[in-house]
Amino acid sequence: MFRIEQKRRGLLSAPARTLEVIFHATVREARKGSGNAVMGLIMNILQTVLLVAAFYVLMNFVGRSAAIRGDFVLYVMSGIFLFLTHTKTMGAVAGSEGPTSQMMKHAPMNPVIALSASAFAALYTQLLSAAVVLYIYHAAVQPITIEDPVGMMAMFLLAWASGAIFGMVAYAFMPWNPRLVGLLVMLYQRVNMLASGKMFLANTLPAMMLAMFDWNPLFHIIDQTRGFVFLNYTPHNSSITYPVVVSAVAFVIGLMGVFYTRIYASASWGVGR
Repeated sequence: MFRIEQKRRGLLSAPARTLEVIFHATVREARKGSGNAVMGLIMNILQTVLLVAAFYVLMNFVGRSAAIRGDFVLYVMSGIFLFLTHTKTMGAVAGSEGPTSQMMKHAPMNPVIALSASAFAALYTQLLSAAVVLYIYHAAVQPITIEDPVGMMAMFLLAWASGAIFGMVAYAFMPWNPRLVGLLVMLYQRVNMLASGKMFLANTLPAMMLAMFDWNPLFHIIDQTRGFVFLNYTPHNSSITYPVVVSAVAFVIGLMGVFYTRIYASASWGVGR
């Protein structure tokens, strides 16, 4: 009788295989929007530049009284980059392949891989876009100086991670009520156009107005980023601890929701809706 011999695998074989699947899924996500990763990156860079230009003109029209002493364009970009990273990552993760999608029928694929791929694809696009825009401005317009690049990068990653975690929470509840959750995600992204604090500084806000914004983790992240970017700004009305704690709590809720939804997911949920 023939017998199939079991192939022994090392301790690192399973994590390595998972990372390989995440890598290929990330490449697929990065190319999914435009069919070409380079074209997708170029379009994202153009969108970033247009948004920076729009807010530059708007804040010039309103006035620069709230700006930091330093490069005004860098002040605008420090808010725009983190805002786009946070909101786009959240939207990408919330819209990942669901538990009843066709991709989940393939054995290595699962919701965690789908979430990771969407998050890393968004990080790749936003990080490369920000780097290209900063380099072009530094080389073609005027040199820029960042006081603490390591701290700034940590805040960038925190904005990305918090967006991915909030997107995971939305992803977990999406199959139960897609219309409501989709509306809440869109509402959160629109509210952050103002509530993220990219147009003003926390130190300049009176207590009454500060209470309207300090609930938002992205508000704290952007304000702390400007403390790392500019030498003459020290944030007093924001903290790093708050977004970290909120993200950690949301991560636990999102992870529980993802595995609970996966158990009860049904292909017939979308019928009749």
